[in-house]
Amino acid sequence: MRIFVDKYLAKTGTSVHPNSAVTEAVVLGLAQNLDELGRPLCPCRFYPDKKAELERSREWVCSCDEMKKHKYCHCLLFVTPEGLPITEYLPEDHEARLAYGVVKDPTPDKGRELKEK
Repeated sequence: MRIFVDKYLAKTGTSVHPNSAVTEAVVLGLAQNLDELGRPLCPCRFYPDKKAELERSREWVCSCDEMKKHKYCHCLLFVTPEGLPITEYLPEDHEARLAYGVVKDPTPDKGRELKEK
């Protein structure tokens, strides 16, 4: 998972959270879900049934749809150098925009492979 994270950081121009404990917890959770389920299901969400979630959709498989569309990581794994989630591309009424305000993307030329969807 660490190799994936490093490659995704370069691809998106984001940074890991400046608090290493946040990064470590998310990476270990992704690795645990990869070992258990065969896919790195987001560890920051609650699923009544993780296997059913994977059968239903790939929405919360890292990198999740919100990250690919809006460059927003609710786990705070892929963030600005200051540790803030990028909220610039989220809908105005999204809970993260309401909580954090508009956080500009420091590297708008990278990432967002699903921005057209």
